[in-house]
Amino acid sequence: MVEKIKNIVVFVNDFPAARRFYREQLALAPGQETEYMMEFLPAEGTALGVALAMHDDAKKLVGRHTGITFNVKGLEELCAQLTAGGARFTEPLMVTPYGKMAVVADPDGNEFALVEM
Repeated sequence: MVEKIKNIVVFVNDFPAARRFYREQLALAPGQETEYMMEFLPAEGTALGVALAMHDDAKKLVGRHTGITFNVKGLEELCAQLTAGGARFTEPLMVTPYGKMAVVADPDGNEFALVEM
């Protein structure tokens, strides 16, 4: 019987740049790491896995909207920090009926929504 989702994996080409982005810029809590895979937010139930795209099928998945949304406290401040750190936003910070939202891309172009409700 399936109990829960262990992780959701995002594939990248530049592992060191991804490590800097997820650890330093997004400041996600780190979990396990190997030379090809790192996990973030392990205590939150479902971890975010970031894996080096090593085969053609995985390489096709690099640089797209992931469908992943992070809940954020202090979204305006985080967006300012990300901008100062050189992050690229594909959708700028905006106010929606559901709260504040922005979409940021990692160094390989994988996109994530950031929301503050």
